[in-house]
Amino acid sequence: MKTKKKNSNHQKAWVVAVDMGYGHQRAAFPLKKLAYGGKIINASNYPGMPKSDRRIWQESKKFYEFISRFQRIPVVGRKAFDIFDKLQAILPFYPKRDLSKPNLQLREVDHLIRKNGWGKQLISKFEKNPLPLVTTFPIPAMMAEIWDYSGEIYCVICDADISRTWVPPDPAKSRIKYFASNYRVVERLKLYGVKTENIFLTGFPLPPELTGGRFLEVLRSDLGYRLLNLDPMKKYIPSYRSTIIEKLGAHKCCPKKPNHPLTLMFAVGGAGAQRDLGMDIIRSLSKKIRSNQIRVILVAGIRNEVNRYFRKNIRKMGLGKYLDKNIKTIFSAGREEYFRKFNRALRTVDILWTKPSELSFYTALGLPIIIAPPVGSQEDFNQKWLMTIGSGLPQEDAKYTGEWLFDWLESGWFAEAAMQGFMEGGKYGVYNIEKIIKHKLGEVKRVKTVLQY
Repeated sequence: MKTKKKNSNHQKAWVVAVDMGYGHQRAAFPLKKLAYGGKIINASNYPGMPKSDRRIWQESKKFYEFISRFQRIPVVGRKAFDIFDKLQAILPFYPKRDLSKPNLQLREVDHLIRKNGWGKQLISKFEKNPLPLVTTFPIPAMMAEIWDYSGEIYCVICDADISRTWVPPDPAKSRIKYFASNYRVVERLKLYGVKTENIFLTGFPLPPELTGGRFLEVLRSDLGYRLLNLDPMKKYIPSYRSTIIEKLGAHKCCPKKPNHPLTLMFAVGGAGAQRDLGMDIIRSLSKKIRSNQIRVILVAGIRNEVNRYFRKNIRKMGLGKYLDKNIKTIFSAGREEYFRKFNRALRTVDILWTKPSELSFYTALGLPIIIAPPVGSQEDFNQKWLMTIGSGLPQEDAKYTGEWLFDWLESGWFAEAAMQGFMEGGKYGVYNIEKIIKHKLGEVKRVKTVLQY
């Protein structure tokens, strides 16, 4: 192993993501200020990438998107996806046991890197300026270790539990350090054989523009307004006023009136597989939309075909005049602009409806989550986490959204779930990660104490 080089740019890092759905890019975007040159590197698509590397990444992405969409086909699609999901399944946590043995998928990744030189050219580029490497996907971290990168290597965990493929074949000898999203991930990493000193419990990196930084000024203010919309019958706020004041501050918790209409956001995944669900939601809420009782935001992400599908079908329902008013869509051709639009819109969203992807962690922003059907083993665990902390519930039949959503609203459950998400979710991921990268921890308190805040 090469001797680690000192570098004057120790307060910056190579921030690396991959183009595999939105999750890994979304986790990297809030770390942009930490990124060298203010740029996030896409390990699966960057200028000058060797053709052999590009081919491997593209084949992986095509298969991922194909299988995500294919599962919509009755019977055959579901069976095909189930077979694929078993290959990357997260094993039961109990009984606690040694899970350090690499699985087939991990062995194949390791073989591809070593045999094909996968990622060697990218790591050689980083080596010219060996800053800390922060990646939101495990493969670039493994590439850096295999190709003997002399800088520090960090990996951000994007789910509430993870499969064995996140950790190298020989974790006891690995120097990769992990930023864990929650306690379960910490304990899972230990079962996989990662050394305790290489695990940091940071929380998921949430956008600073939605938190307001260390003191959460933006988040506390937004949540105060949100609670007014989420508790129209005053079932929750009067009973828990003292707790709300304690957590939000007296000047934030009790505004006199909302600063936006009741707003539901529905976000489809990166493959666009759940777009039909969005139309079921709009159809069921059409009367409420017409009577100005609710505003709905449909998130198409970077897929214009999904955006066009939404807008075309909204017009077919006779709701065209409400487009860009009580019904809005979010689309952008580029990921970074999409994330910016999404984050701006989220400040006046009251309820987030999404499959339990990385967006599960956005419940920490005081957002109650309606959980769309999970896609894959990791999302099953994200759903379990949301339900455990009390901030998410699986959707009822979307065709009757106009009934059960307003029943939940009038019961005060949404307000309670918003506060549960705020209190139980990690809100300081970006701050904690920056603190670790910049070596400002003093006496490092890795797993024993959450970087408290």
